[in-house]
Amino acid sequence: MTLRQLLPGRAKKDDGFDRRLLAPMMLGSVLNPVNSSVLSVSLVPIGAAFGAPPAQTAWLVSALYLATSIGQPVVGRLIDLFGPRRLFLVGTALTGVAGVVGMLAPNLGVLIAARVLLGFGTCSGYPAAMYLIRSEARRTGEESPTGVLTALAVTTQTVAVIGPSLGGLLIGVGGWRATLAVNIPLALAGLYLGARRLPATPPAPRTEDRHPLAALDLPGMGLFAAALVCLLLFLMEPGAAQWYLPVLTVVAAAAFARRELRTPQPFIDLRVLSGNLPLLATYARALLAYIVSYAFLYGYTQWLEEGRGLSASQAGLVQLPLFATALVVSTLTGRRQAIRGKLLVGAAGQLAACALLLTLTDASPVWLLLAVVFVLGVPQGLNSLALQNSVFHQADPERMGSSAGLLRTFGYLGAIVASAASGALFGQRADTGGLHHLSWLMLAVSALFLAVTVADRSLRGLGATREEPAPERTREDQT
Repeated sequence: MTLRQLLPGRAKKDDGFDRRLLAPMMLGSVLNPVNSSVLSVSLVPIGAAFGAPPAQTAWLVSALYLATSIGQPVVGRLIDLFGPRRLFLVGTALTGVAGVVGMLAPNLGVLIAARVLLGFGTCSGYPAAMYLIRSEARRTGEESPTGVLTALAVTTQTVAVIGPSLGGLLIGVGGWRATLAVNIPLALAGLYLGARRLPATPPAPRTEDRHPLAALDLPGMGLFAAALVCLLLFLMEPGAAQWYLPVLTVVAAAAFARRELRTPQPFIDLRVLSGNLPLLATYARALLAYIVSYAFLYGYTQWLEEGRGLSASQAGLVQLPLFATALVVSTLTGRRQAIRGKLLVGAAGQLAACALLLTLTDASPVWLLLAVVFVLGVPQGLNSLALQNSVFHQADPERMGSSAGLLRTFGYLGAIVASAASGALFGQRADTGGLHHLSWLMLAVSALFLAVTVADRSLRGLGATREEPAPERTREDQT
């Protein structure tokens, strides 16, 4: 099945989804996944270049996700208020600047700073895409544009999974600095497509006594960022010496909740969110799913290089079947509305992949290394698609940008937990013993993911009720 087949059959802008939006939507959405996955094979070469162990290079992962975890819902809220075009262009430009800084970084500290810039720069793509999908659905009258949602998921999955292979190729050609330089042409392409194809946003309405910027809730955003920074810093280096970080997290979170419950224009409407238990459950599943996904992405790839003795290019090639499996699974199941079924099969696939990791040794044959990747490709193709579609149906349409940003925030929290776990369990070297310890953690998280999915009754029939009229309209269009 091709991308064209995934998309709505009507090509005209006035009748169906405006396909001119697809290129900037897809490119903006993949900027973060490509930087996440390409880094997985460059951690070892970067560590060797700067004399840094895995516990230090783990900050390259966490720096990106720390910035993105804060920036995604903030930028998503700005998109809800002011539209996607300007924020998309600013974020894409910042991504290019981060690519230049990273390519020229003289030490690990500057490289970490470049990853922070990169995290903020890649914040706008996904919330902008979800905002555009929702606005186009409203304009065309199609409540659930499953083809476009599937195309978005397939694109991000594809780039995330081919990233290790791309990273290995870039390292082989130009060293680890080439994995940062790739952001420069991507940013230039994004700026061109965004300027040419994204619709101009009308000025935000202004009342007699209120400026549009008054709806930003800057204190709420600041408290949210403070709570998240303290939490993530503790997750990166948990221990008794950092006892003050959880305390500061609780204080900032309490102040944030108090602020959001009292302000008329909250950054995150906690009243609505607390009453939307299905959406909260989706965020919890995203956290658990991405702990497993990113622990595999970073932990397994580092083990392939240091524990199994493969080169960066070879480790990237071993990950390549993950792309093929995830792409096929996402494409075949994209138009099926059984969100609960996708999550259940995805949970089973995670459990199977984690169990296979426990069988690996320093001398494991290549076919077994590939088998692990093939098995994990199934949940890789199912879970992100199901989580994305869940948010589309469960979130308040007027807050789609910020809701989509929060989905990514919980996913990146999972990535930071996975990175911290990999750094702690591997220590100075990614050996087989550390991989097995990481696998047990992944197995426990996968079991919890399955339990949360089985217990969630709101998933039964999710999307089917709102999509029942769609087949009838399609038949009428065909006749």
